[in-house]
Amino acid sequence: MTLSTDQTPDGGSLSDTSRKLLELRDAVLAEWEERVRASVTEASPLAHPVLVNTMPALVDNVAEALSSGYPRTSAGVAVPTVASEHGGERARLTDYNCHAVISEYQILRQTIFDVLQQNSVQLSEAEIRTVNTSFDAVVKESVTAFVLVQSAFRERFVAALAHDLRNPLAYVNTAAEIILRTDDLPRIHGIANKILENADRMGRMIQDVLDAMIFQSGERLRLHPSEFDMMDLAKEVCERSRAAHGERFEVAGEPVRGWWDRDLISRALENLLENAVKYGATERPIKVQVVMAHGRVILTVHNEGDPIPPDNLEIVFQVFRRAEAAKAGDKPGWGIGLPYVRSVAESHGGSIGVDSSKELGTTFTIDVPIDARPFENAPTLGQPH
Repeated sequence: MTLSTDQTPDGGSLSDTSRKLLELRDAVLAEWEERVRASVTEASPLAHPVLVNTMPALVDNVAEALSSGYPRTSAGVAVPTVASEHGGERARLTDYNCHAVISEYQILRQTIFDVLQQNSVQLSEAEIRTVNTSFDAVVKESVTAFVLVQSAFRERFVAALAHDLRNPLAYVNTAAEIILRTDDLPRIHGIANKILENADRMGRMIQDVLDAMIFQSGERLRLHPSEFDMMDLAKEVCERSRAAHGERFEVAGEPVRGWWDRDLISRALENLLENAVKYGATERPIKVQVVMAHGRVILTVHNEGDPIPPDNLEIVFQVFRRAEAAKAGDKPGWGIGLPYVRSVAESHGGSIGVDSSKELGTTFTIDVPIDARPFENAPTLGQPH
């Protein structure tokens, strides 16, 4: 059976080489998956159905292109959607970049050559050119689609950011005009404090964007570790949230002293609490817990309410993207809060996870070592190891 895009029922006028590659398709894909997971970092966390994507159809299209009498001169002829859909899905559903997309195609091409050789299938020079031409066309289509989707994400992100900055900026402008028109000193002081609050809000937005961009480019956030008690920090952040959102924040657990970047952890926890307020059940408790286990601190934030759909559990941590449920509910935001939390956790040598169900609610977990000082000068993708 062929999985190619034209669904030829009887193999048509396929050559012996084409038929042999079709027979070896599953072996090619199994070997390709193993190689990709070993060498493409972005591929390692993907489930098999997500990783394999349109590759089975692509292998069949390549097989058809190897038949001189078959009306397909390359795997990209007349069926660019196989590649473009793949590139678009890599942009929407994974942490891939262009390099990762190109790499997995290069690995697939080499895997086809290797598996055919291992099974005593010798390709002619013309057939080798056909395979290379096919992959050249496919890579072009796939990367183009990937870039277009990424561009759309960035445009929506910029629009959302501009919208969110407009409100505090408008308040600052209005407040400044009022100050110019009044001599009431107590009123001026009150307005000035509001200006500072809104300016600080805009500053935090911009800093979150900059930090998210740093991590998206493959770099770690720069840590400035100091010793403090994580429980004290959790209580402090929750107290600020109570002032803004009411008495619904509960803190439990135990004192845990360690070395972390206090400002980064504080902002990460603030983002998790804001997320719980935004998407959790109204007026239901938001619970923060701090515990220590195996030389690590476990910081969790739990809220009740509608669960995150399973397909969105990974997407929520990806820059510029927001869960479909969030977009459908028209929740305000621009999709960098949770990616920022991930960048903070991973820059501390830890991780962030989420567990979400209708019965148990949603729990985000930051899990980092007690002492993050060894990661203070950890190398990044842009630095030599």
